[in-house]
Amino acid sequence: MARNTYKQDEILEEPFDIKHLLRASVYIKRHAGKMILALVLSAIGGITALVSPILVQKALDEAIPNADKKMLFTLVITMAVFYLLSMLFITVRSKIMVNVSQDIIYQIRKDLFEHLQQLPFQYYDDRPHGKILVRVVNYVNSVSDMLSNGLINLVLEFLNLIFIVAFMLYVDIQLSLVVLAGVPILMVFMFWIKNRQRKAWQAVSNKNSNLNAYLQENIVGARITQIFAREDENAKIFKDLSGDCRKTWMKAIYYSTLVWPGIDTISVFVRAAIYIFGLVIFAGGHQTLGTIVAISSYASRFWQPIMNLGNIFNNFINNIAYLERIFETMDEPVTVTDAEDAVPMKEMKGEVEFKNVSFSYEKGKEILHDVSFTVKPGESVALVGPTGAGKSTIVSLISRFYNVDSGSILIDGQDISKVTLKSLRQQMGIMLQDSFIFSGTIEDNIRYGKLDATSEEIVKASKTVCAHDFINGMSDGYDTEVRERGAILSQGQKQLISFARTLLSDPAILVLDEATSSIDVQTEKALQQGLNAMLKGRTSFIIAHRLSTITGCDKIMYINDGGITEAGTHDELMAKKGDYYKLYTAQVEGLRGIA
Repeated sequence: MARNTYKQDEILEEPFDIKHLLRASVYIKRHAGKMILALVLSAIGGITALVSPILVQKALDEAIPNADKKMLFTLVITMAVFYLLSMLFITVRSKIMVNVSQDIIYQIRKDLFEHLQQLPFQYYDDRPHGKILVRVVNYVNSVSDMLSNGLINLVLEFLNLIFIVAFMLYVDIQLSLVVLAGVPILMVFMFWIKNRQRKAWQAVSNKNSNLNAYLQENIVGARITQIFAREDENAKIFKDLSGDCRKTWMKAIYYSTLVWPGIDTISVFVRAAIYIFGLVIFAGGHQTLGTIVAISSYASRFWQPIMNLGNIFNNFINNIAYLERIFETMDEPVTVTDAEDAVPMKEMKGEVEFKNVSFSYEKGKEILHDVSFTVKPGESVALVGPTGAGKSTIVSLISRFYNVDSGSILIDGQDISKVTLKSLRQQMGIMLQDSFIFSGTIEDNIRYGKLDATSEEIVKASKTVCAHDFINGMSDGYDTEVRERGAILSQGQKQLISFARTLLSDPAILVLDEATSSIDVQTEKALQQGLNAMLKGRTSFIIAHRLSTITGCDKIMYINDGGITEAGTHDELMAKKGDYYKLYTAQVEGLRGIA
């Protein structure tokens, strides 16, 4: 049962939990030196920028009234130098942090991808692939900025605030208190707006995740959509999901656009108060025009770090939820993995034994119950039975794509749960009904089964499975680009390429799960000779829809009701007139009816 679909929001709203930040510190520590340097450069750049109002004060109060051109020229040059230094420090800091941010993105994404590669089939069965992609791409991008720039900016804005207040107090204490009096008003406004803004942007993330999941599903299933003329219905669903994205985004933007006008309004009133207090209420004091202008300049800067701190806090709240989802994926248990005492699988002879094996995909819904059988080296075994009986499950368990609930599976007397997965699967060849073709050339796809294979070996394997002729007929032969998922190939051609890929790996145990279902009868007959060559000397398990293709197998096992109800050769089972006999005769009669 799917844990989440494109119709369901991923609940991303999480309370701020420091443990996620502490866990993420492993990615930060690697760049601690660069981040400290960036912080120091930013602090110096901030301080140099704050000198300007004091220089303006001196120009207004001393240089201009006294007509001191030399002093005025010196002040202007000094301001320019401080401005250039500030820009230089900030530019260098930005360059450092871009590199740090990209390194963090790379490392988190690398760790996440490597973990995803090890997760069992069940994980991918339970989730829309689009929502997995969102975590690897979007969430990692957002989190990396928080872990790099976010942490530095948090410290930097606090320092900026302290520096601004210090410079204001240095210039004039009374007017500085007027500026600080506006802080409580700002805090009430920020508290009101930020809570709504945070929830609005979290809603945007939820709806974007849903849209991404549906989009990915429909791109992959575009052909099925057109086959069943579902374009209008799918367009309506997409319109609804896209409309939800638009609606939530507009709401989030509404709150975001209120932030700066609100702060600017408060800032205008505070600066007006500075002039009123400086020129009227404190008229008998020492406030000069230069002092008032300087404090006004600091006041306009004073609100920026406060607003930035609010944004950073909001960003932290949102990204903690993303961070939690990333770690949730990283913490997903790799249930099918090497045991601590696992040893490499010896070179296989091919004896396979099931001992009282029981298995279920979901707790309480057993697919196989207490299944036992033995297959000798070199034997060919056909698995037949109704859909959903457990045929594909048996071959998946031999390859250990899932762990058994109870019992054990032995190959050449070795329990496969006690050997390394790589050494087990390297000696097995598995051909599935859904032949997946990767982007790249036909030769690349065949070589996928054996990376060090020569071109001659690839051609030989292709000839054996009757794929050579159609490959040679392609525009660039074996160098033909087949695009994503083999878009330019028919389903039958994909299966032939998969056959060649499997044969090239020279497996000791061969699994063919409906491997010829998309190949026409004429090609299948020609392929049979190649198949016989593939099966010779190899233990093989064959699941086939057309029973006529498995009559020559050494053993046929009928799977139903969680176990093996019949087993024997074709002739033995036909003579028994049980389940297999009924299935075979029904298929023969059906074919005669079609003819």
